[in-house]
Amino acid sequence: MPNTLARSLRASLIAVALLLNLSACDMIQQQMGIENPAAKDARADADGKAVGGACRQSGRAIEDCYAIYSWLPKSSIYEGWRDMDAYMRDNKLETVEPQLPPVAAPVTPGAKKKAAAAATAAAAAEDPAASKKAAEKH
Repeated sequence: MPNTLARSLRASLIAVALLLNLSACDMIQQQMGIENPAAKDARADADGKAVGGACRQSGRAIEDCYAIYSWLPKSSIYEGWRDMDAYMRDNKLETVEPQLPPVAAPVTPGAKKKAAAAATAAAAAEDPAASKKAAEKH
């Protein structure tokens, strides 16, 4: 009997320890800034719809909206723009002129490197002597 009690107690302790470790995964991911890909996609989709609707309400062309908010999915932007267009037509609403300039795209580490490479290439195209100096520097 005591042997069975010890086994069941040990099994219970192992189960509790595993549950605690598994529940801590979310907290660890949150602390490290790791986001679930499905949640990230859902958030980007919702943001795209909201941005598309706001672009239509402000009278911005869909192409401009795509260019300004290039980090958001185009399909979501279009869906939000189309829904707002239908809503504004049904309710005979006028566009609202934006008061602030559009926001800048978020900068990712890869984008910084690409921008630096593009700037170097543009400088090399303008002044070949400067590109030789830059190449010698590195």
